[in-house]
Amino acid sequence: MFDNLSDKLQRVFKNLRGEGKLSAENMEAALREIRVALLEADVNFKVVKQLIEAVKEKAMGEEVLSALSPTQQVIKIVRDELTRILGSHQSKLRFANEPPSVILIVGLQGSGKTTSTGKLARWLSKNGHSPMMVSVDVYRPAAREQLRVVAKDVGLPIYPGAPDETKPIDLARSARREAANSGRDVLLVDTAGRLHIDEDLMVELQQLKDMLAPVEILFVADAMTGQDAVKSAEEFHKRLGITGVILTKMDGDARGGAALSIRHVTGQPLKFVGVGEKSDALEPFYPERAASRILGMGDMLSFIEKAEEAIDKKQAVEMQRKLIENEFTLEDFRDQIRQLRKLGPLEGMLSMMPQVGILKDLKNVKVDENEITHVVAIIDSMTPKERANHMLINGSRRRRIAMGSGTTVQEVNQLLKQYGQAKKMMKSFSGGMLGKKMMGKMKLPFM
Repeated sequence: MFDNLSDKLQRVFKNLRGEGKLSAENMEAALREIRVALLEADVNFKVVKQLIEAVKEKAMGEEVLSALSPTQQVIKIVRDELTRILGSHQSKLRFANEPPSVILIVGLQGSGKTTSTGKLARWLSKNGHSPMMVSVDVYRPAAREQLRVVAKDVGLPIYPGAPDETKPIDLARSARREAANSGRDVLLVDTAGRLHIDEDLMVELQQLKDMLAPVEILFVADAMTGQDAVKSAEEFHKRLGITGVILTKMDGDARGGAALSIRHVTGQPLKFVGVGEKSDALEPFYPERAASRILGMGDMLSFIEKAEEAIDKKQAVEMQRKLIENEFTLEDFRDQIRQLRKLGPLEGMLSMMPQVGILKDLKNVKVDENEITHVVAIIDSMTPKERANHMLINGSRRRRIAMGSGTTVQEVNQLLKQYGQAKKMMKSFSGGMLGKKMMGKMKLPFM
């Protein structure tokens, strides 16, 4: 997410720092480079023009040019302007005073509406709501079945519809009644899409809007389509009055142009971003956090929130005790790997780290998830005694473990070596040391 733009902007600021003192000339040069970087990231040209003008007006003032750390002030100005363009503050979902709150999910065919409906239902469930879903796509034979599969995956109900309910309006009306009768406080309506915007689609969506009076109309857009997604969102807003956007496939979009353009062009906020294929890979969009990530400052708040959600606090306290008392076993090593996997794809987590100092190359680390699976399989193939005391693992035991885990003796040897390195490094962390030297020497089996 934003990788290409982030790299280019960081180079611009590095060059500015190298100038020592800011002047009107080198500031103009930097602004030209920022403009090019934004355009190459597929950001709408009107957005680029507005951002550059705002940054120029604020950065060329005497108080910035003569400041003790002018480059840092310029970075702050750019960050503030990016945040403003992205929406300034997180835009939360609205809910009706009297349930069920109806949320209409709209968008073009193939944008990820049905998957996003399931992800949003899961997110709502995790945040104190009891959602129900319904598909009113009566045109695509597999559409309603696809939502049923998605609903099963997230463990939440759908309204299947009666055999005689063949019209979107009838399905939606009955689903709302069923949601109310069953105590569901949110109804997510997955609508039909087309490959392009047409009159029949818009008339149908307008009818659904008039009948359901939804509290939210969320447009689902594919980030990979860049400005086409922005144009579609703009058209839907003109015809339907959308209240927000869910941008899918943000994990695969290194440019970020759609995210940076959508608020300005439609006037409506980006509310959620899809960052993977799994049902939990939907995140609320925070403009200030996104701006920080674009400028290489990381997103530690999101990292901490994910960690707090996934990691068992009692287990973490017990792990700290084991590290201090040098009782960190192979079983603990395996459990730590499993805890890390709960956080989501490791590459995504590493990208949230600030790109400075010893962390600056983390975003380029490639994580082989298959290797993580091999590590867990090797440890699972050990006996409880072997996991508790790795010194018992001699040559014959290593051969047995390799055979049981479908790996090689060399891979078992490598894991034992890496376990020893991890144990030393973690003990250093528990004592309050950063352990830079050991971190530099250590290479995890999945990187």
